[in-house]
Parts: sequence; structure tokens; C-alpha cells
Amino acid sequence: MIIWINGAFGAGKTTVAHELDRRLANSFLYDPENAGYFIRRNTSGLFSNGDFQDIPLWREINYQILSMIAKKYDGVVIVPMTLVSPIYYSEIIGKLIADGVDVRHYILYAERNVIKHRLKKRMLPLVGNEDFALDALDRCIDFFDNHIKDVKIDTNNMSIENVVDEIAKLSNLKLLPDRRTPLRKFLCRLNMMIRRI
Repeated sequence: MIIWINGAFGAGKTTVAHELDRRLANSFLYDPENAGYFIRRNTSGLFSNGDFQDIPLWREINYQILSMIAKKYDGVVIVPMTLVSPIYYSEIIGKLIADGVDVRHYILYAERNVIKHRLKKRMLPLVGNEDFALDALDRCIDFFDNHIKDVKIDTNNMSIENVVDEIAKLSNLKLLPDRRTPLRKFLCRLNMMIRRI
């Protein structure tokens, strides 16, 4: 099974994906952005700017890798990635589904002002600004409102734990208990954010 966690930038995809991975006995976290970094580092500046998703090779590599993992791995593959082009959706998720892969595509949905608030919380001096995320917000909301009919999870008033529980319930997955203290959870999430930087 592949659980694709979609949503606008700032919706909480990465945090939810890491928490879900932590609470499943047999899971693997796959980051499609790594293919983009690889392409950029190994093409002599041909793709130094812009969005990874606009590179056809990025889409094909991710489709091929996820297809291979789905055939050979018997656990749950968790993919946190914003995907808001109907064409790109069909070239990755659509092709996987057509191949018979069990893809559960969930959209972490929130109102514009909630997303903006979450992005402002992420804007730390060491991290830089979130201009790309803010610029893409309208495009993301339009896609989720008008172009895709997969499962939307309204996260406006949900905690990370509630979102993880909802995804597990919708996917018929049993979660391991989370016995961490609130401080330990905070430190785990802080560590995740530092690693992403």
C-alpha cells in the first residue's frame, strides 16, 4: 500500500508522514524531492531553478521507483508530497493506480488563513521565508477544490495526532501506541525540522 499525503505547502504533510511512519510496525517513508535534488546535482545546471515537478524525468523516476517499491516491499510506503497538476497527478498516482497498486491518496485540507498562519509559524530566521509556499497557495487550493476528488481531511481544527489517527482509520491500519511525553514529541518534531533544513 502507498499512502500519498498531499496538501498545500504548510499543511503538515511531512510532520504527519513522520508521525505515521513512527506509529506503524512496517512502513517506509519515501521522499520524492530526493529525485529532484539528484537531477539538479547531476545535470550541470540544466534544472537549477524552478519546481522539480516540471521536470518530466522527475515524474518518471518517482513513478518507476514507487512502482518497484510497491511490488517488492510488503509494508506501507508513505509519500508526503504536494502534487497539484492534474497531468502530473495522472503521470504518477494515476499510473500507479492503473498498474493495480493500492494507493490511498489523502489531501490535508485547511482554509487559506489557517495555512498562512502555519507558514508564518515556520518562518524562522535560520530557515528563510516561505515565498514559494505562499505563491503556490491559490494554485493548491484551486486544485483541491476543483480538480481532484480524492479523500480530503479537514485539518483546520485537528492536531497532528488526530490526522494520523484519521489516516490510519481510513486505511484500515493499526497504529502502535505512542507513549512519548509531550516534551519528547516536541523534541522529535524539532529534530525533524532541523534535519529538513
